[in-house]
Amino acid sequence: MTVLPDDGLSLAAEFPDATHEQWQRLVEGVLRKSGKDVSGEAAEDALSTKLEDGLTTRPLYTAPETAEETGFPGFAPFIRGGSPAGGAAGGWDVRQRYVGNDPARVNQAVLTDLENGVTSLWLSVGDSCGGLPVDALPRALDGVYLDLAPVSLDAGAEYADAARALLRLYAERQVAPTAARASLGADPLGHEARTGEVLELAGAVGLAREAAAHWPGIRALTVDALPYHEAGGSAAEELGLSLATGVAYLRALAEDGAPTGEALGQLEFRYAATADQFLTIAKFRAARRLWARVAEACGAPEAGAQRQHAVTSPVMMTRRDPWVNMLRTTVACMAAGVGGADSVTVLPFDHELGLPDAFARRIARNTSTILLEESHLARVIDPAGGSYYVERLTDELAHAAWEFFRTIEKAGGLATALRSGLVAERLAATWAERSKKLAKRREPITGVSEFPLLSEKPLDREPAPAGPTGGLPRVRRDEAYEALRARSDAHLAATGRRPRIFLAALGPAAAHTARATFAANLFQAGGIEPVHDPVSVDPATAAEAYAASGADGMAVLCSSDALYEEQAGAVAAALRAAGATTVFLAGRPGTAADAVDEYVFAGCDAVAVLSSVLDRMGVSL
Repeated sequence: MTVLPDDGLSLAAEFPDATHEQWQRLVEGVLRKSGKDVSGEAAEDALSTKLEDGLTTRPLYTAPETAEETGFPGFAPFIRGGSPAGGAAGGWDVRQRYVGNDPARVNQAVLTDLENGVTSLWLSVGDSCGGLPVDALPRALDGVYLDLAPVSLDAGAEYADAARALLRLYAERQVAPTAARASLGADPLGHEARTGEVLELAGAVGLAREAAAHWPGIRALTVDALPYHEAGGSAAEELGLSLATGVAYLRALAEDGAPTGEALGQLEFRYAATADQFLTIAKFRAARRLWARVAEACGAPEAGAQRQHAVTSPVMMTRRDPWVNMLRTTVACMAAGVGGADSVTVLPFDHELGLPDAFARRIARNTSTILLEESHLARVIDPAGGSYYVERLTDELAHAAWEFFRTIEKAGGLATALRSGLVAERLAATWAERSKKLAKRREPITGVSEFPLLSEKPLDREPAPAGPTGGLPRVRRDEAYEALRARSDAHLAATGRRPRIFLAALGPAAAHTARATFAANLFQAGGIEPVHDPVSVDPATAAEAYAASGADGMAVLCSSDALYEEQAGAVAAALRAAGATTVFLAGRPGTAADAVDEYVFAGCDAVAVLSSVLDRMGVSL
């Protein structure tokens, strides 16, 4: 065995450092081979991906491009974590959510979860949240050791009554004020965003002053950014609006005489965690940096560690193929934990279908358990820290969010921006742009817009209580495709089969497999069953094959460009003679233009194409 001398020599000392310009020249060579004659910055641009908020993911990051000094965990600006040890001691708090108005049922779920890894409870309370009656809170928490299990309330307009009920319960069960850990969930501005109902801040301020005076482990105010995320907002918009909310609450507390440190200690922030792992990691790190800046401006930089509650995104959850949601929530949970969230709620995979069953809740809580206990994810403090990409993304996201926060402040603050329609218009514009990407499958949804399974058996769940309405809309990534699939389901129920399209594959498998697979996935995303039998057709067999397929007036040619030139005209004529009213071609628009009616291709507006096809097939709800 060779022992290297301990003289500080690098193992790479004999290899000269490559320059950025050398790397660019290598990229240029690769791009030229693919037909792109670009150089310098243009070569990097060709490999870059544009994100929302004006951000761009570059193909290469180096040390000189990273942001300013990020500090140490537990110290301002808190980018690397709100405490010096991060989650290394015990990992993040595993917070399970409970909805429903049956206290006995909620209690059973609570006790089961606490026995199996959940460490805190998030309870929906009150009619406005479709939750427990306020007076049923003691029954729902029967048997719970309240000095060990923190409670987070989500009570909407009834936050004051719910908070008083919980505080009375602490007193009745003789929980010492220093042992109580809770988030009372007062969020008047968040409630207004969800419902349009205006609540005065005075009640929330009074509750916060009481908690600060008598309950040192309780935070009264919640800054819930989920209403903005669920309305289609981007990461920077979610952060900017959370800052505006937090600042509004700080101003109200300051006007009531609360010291700055006390006021900062009364807020908990709630953010969405998505399956975009790096953006989620950057979002939680940027959120702490931004709030630290607010604390610094308020004269209390030492109190600027933001308390964060992460919730896996409801927007990304799908109703079709809901099992895939387990993968989405696993990535989101991992990203939130790596990003430094204090508490993480994993929504059950059947969240969008109704009340989750025991299996779904088990998988949700075990997601955190696996990441913490088996993957040891929390044993490293700020594991993404030092990554050039993550540090740069954190910095750019923080700047974009700060600019939007300034826009809200210039408009008069969050309350004014909500009531004037500024927030709704901004979020709607963001969602409209994202909807275009979803429609064109530039943002794929596995199991919905990509690789859908038409034969899947739907899961039946008891309907969940209706949530609050009247404010900002709630969007879902799958909503356009869900509407198409609903039309197909209605057709299946009425006729016993789904609408069909015939795949006319030309030539050998090597020539048609890629485009036949593409076409099959595309049409199945709209609930249209592709019939690919026989495997290949020609001008002599196309008519008979089409007639046997039971297709509803539609066929799509699938093959190579060379075979299109040879056979597309004759095969299309045979298909029309057999009754096809529309012949598509899977490939570049303009190919065999005299032979076909329309084209399907990567980047086409899939939602528009599928909706048009269903219309022509006479398929409606």
